[in-house]
Amino acid sequence: MRYDILTIFPEFFDSPFEGGILKKAVERGVIEINTHDIRSYATDKHRSVDDKPYGGGSGMVFKPEPLGKAIQAAKLGGVKSLVILTTPQGEVLTDKIVRELTGYDQLVIICGRYEGVDERVRKLHVDREISVGDYILSGGEYAACAIVDAVSRYVPGVLGNETSPYDDSFNNYLLEHQQYTRPEEYEGLGVPGILLSGNHGEIERWKRRESIERTYLRRPELLDRADLSVDDSIYLGELKKGHTNKFKLYIALVHYPVYNKDFKVITTAFTNLDVHDISRAARTYGVKGFYLIHPIEEQRSLVARVLRHWKEGPGRAHNPSRHEALELVRITNTLDEAMDRIEAIEGMRPKTVATDAGIRANTTGYAELKETMSSGDAPYLIIFGTGSGIAEEVISQSDFVLKPVHGQTSYNHLSVRSAAAIILDRLLRQ
Repeated sequence: MRYDILTIFPEFFDSPFEGGILKKAVERGVIEINTHDIRSYATDKHRSVDDKPYGGGSGMVFKPEPLGKAIQAAKLGGVKSLVILTTPQGEVLTDKIVRELTGYDQLVIICGRYEGVDERVRKLHVDREISVGDYILSGGEYAACAIVDAVSRYVPGVLGNETSPYDDSFNNYLLEHQQYTRPEEYEGLGVPGILLSGNHGEIERWKRRESIERTYLRRPELLDRADLSVDDSIYLGELKKGHTNKFKLYIALVHYPVYNKDFKVITTAFTNLDVHDISRAARTYGVKGFYLIHPIEEQRSLVARVLRHWKEGPGRAHNPSRHEALELVRITNTLDEAMDRIEAIEGMRPKTVATDAGIRANTTGYAELKETMSSGDAPYLIIFGTGSGIAEEVISQSDFVLKPVHGQTSYNHLSVRSAAAIILDRLLRQ
């Protein structure tokens, strides 16, 4: 594997590649690392490689001529090569991408800097844009080091044990299991007995389960792409039973005040499907309570009879799982009454999150809300509306307004049952 790194600071790389595994790999001729000073391809007396951006704005932009010439000079003919631009706008580097990059004979890596490169360079010369994370570095040199190191680990002959990278974290989208070495006891802590047993089959099973558990607790989003066996999936289900949802999340379905299609405030009726489907979604995602809000006594009595059928009557024996979901349902007269009940349970008043399909300013995204919910001990109440949506008087008094659910089209007319399930999945999925 040959790396050609284009930079305005070639001296940056004097140290990173002069020690450890990479130095040995270079000495053995397994990999080759070359640096190229982009300024060498500038034509003016000041060796300028950047200029002010058209249209104004802060910072400078890499000029296309010297960078284009540097790329053309570094790129070898007759080999399978790839030109990479390091940029925060690129796809985030993953183990999957690293393995893909090992399929090339040469990687030409452009160290991004300033406000970026002239867009024409991207279009004419760049094959792939890569970021090493959602943060800003002072230059792409750091990212180039990460790419070279990560890719080289998969190049045959670089590591003493060529199976090592396949056992590390992120292989098959699982984090690596715990590791122990001598002594057997350290400051009162011992090594798990299974690792001392000599039973290699049980040791491998322990390692696999520890890897799954560590991934579930630390990076649960990786499990979506992990290759899990039936036994793995059963064990994951057992893990979920033992780890309760860390969020204190409640939901409410409001039937007044809501709008009709003419945006007049009305009271809507309970629907059986809303109660059943939203309660099942709530139970699936670990919601602590589901409040049905209705001001009319007859409607509250009606839904109470339905709930008794499933929780105490013939429905409980007929469908026990439905009973389990409907145990979350509480019926209240007003939204304030639901908030009072939550405050009595949690010891503090819940933060309210309104949902609305309309376009409005100052809305909160799903990732942002999830981070906010996990940053403290406050309970949260997500408010869903029936009819054509919650009335403005409720939305204006809420602590947050969640961004509308959008798909791949401009169509935006989901049922409240569908919207509730999607929102809970975005906020609480593991």
